[in-house]
Amino acid sequence: MRELFIYPLATRIAGVDEVGRGPLVGAVVTAAVILDPARPIAGLADSKKLSAKRRESLYDEITDKALAWSLGRAEAAEIDRLNIFHATLLAMQRAVLGLNIPPDYVLIDGNRCPLLSMPALAVVKGDSRVAEISAASIVAKVSRDREMALLDLEFPEYGFARHKGYPTAFHLEKLALHGATVHHRRSFAPVKRVLGLA
Repeated sequence: MRELFIYPLATRIAGVDEVGRGPLVGAVVTAAVILDPARPIAGLADSKKLSAKRRESLYDEITDKALAWSLGRAEAAEIDRLNIFHATLLAMQRAVLGLNIPPDYVLIDGNRCPLLSMPALAVVKGDSRVAEISAASIVAKVSRDREMALLDLEFPEYGFARHKGYPTAFHLEKLALHGATVHHRRSFAPVKRVLGLA
């Protein structure tokens, strides 16, 4: 059951979530979503608790029914320059700025908010408590997974479609064997080791 969340008094609430803090490769991807109260979406939940097939169908429904949605990102080079924490906040900022309807309140998954021009609140476990954040987590996850599938076509030897860039034993083995791609995050320890920077 969804833990009770008391909504702020606002009419256009954007939920924001990220995916891709842990992988060794690719961007950290964020999404901001303003749901339409007149077009409810059943079954919104934390993207990690849904099957890939269910996420895909909810992604289509969210992007069709939402009043507004937007993606934000910070690339591997930005993550290396800023660190993953600050790069994630930057990507969240970009997602909110990308909305074609400005929200009057923003709910962020986690315990820290990026700097925004409107009021914002960090909600711990927001992706399972707040429908808008659940929607954002699904949009971000499906978008990043699709990027990993495309990267897999470019670099099939790494198995990106399988592990989505996370440091699985298979990924670490292929990283040691083939070295790092231009998309790998050079500041992350396993990549640093392969590049001889650690």
